Amino acid sequence: MILFPGQQDRAQASGGGFGTITRESGTGMSLESVVALILDDNAHMRGLLRVILTGFGVRRIEEAADCNEAYALMAAGDIDIAFVDFKLGGQDGIEFCRRIRRDPDSPNKYLPIVMITAYSERSRVLDAINAGVDEFLVKPVRAVDMANRVNAVIERRRPFVSCADYFGPDRRRRDDPRYQGAFRRASDPGTIDI
Repeated sequence: MILFPGQQDRAQASGGGFGTITRESGTGMSLESVVALILDDNAHMRGLLRVILTGFGVRRIEEAADCNEAYALMAAGDIDIAFVDFKLGGQDGIEFCRRIRRDPDSPNKYLPIVMITAYSERSRVLDAINAGVDEFLVKPVRAVDMANRVNAVIERRRPFVSCADYFGPDRRRRDDPRYQGAFRRASDPGTIDI
């Protein structure tokens, strides 16, 4: 059984069934107990994402057209993963992600967030990463790409980093041999376990 980081206490309090993803004898993951949130102001896109998630076995899917509605759904229920559009009417998906990650009253700071957008410019991707999203998916959305992103937040979830101006998954996905800056990871060369 795999639990998303930060949800172990809630899972134990609810009898262990909340947000669990189980491996079934080599057949892949069972997502039946996962609760997904789709935040997109376009009803057609919400419908498309719903069909894809239903095809993956997700049985409970909440939808929201704006950030306030999505935040209310999160506060009222146990959302396990969120698919958030970058550009929304009013507050955008980036602000929603920042609120989830940084608000002291956030219902789940560790919520896996997949940003979905038609904008693939480097600056937009960096904005999303710096807001604390786990994965980034460019439209048009294909089921295989969504499956890869869901798998990434389940199987390869990066550890969370907390510092003065950022809270979210580690922004570095790999060790870069050309990196010239200061080493600050526990696994970096020259570090000692105390």
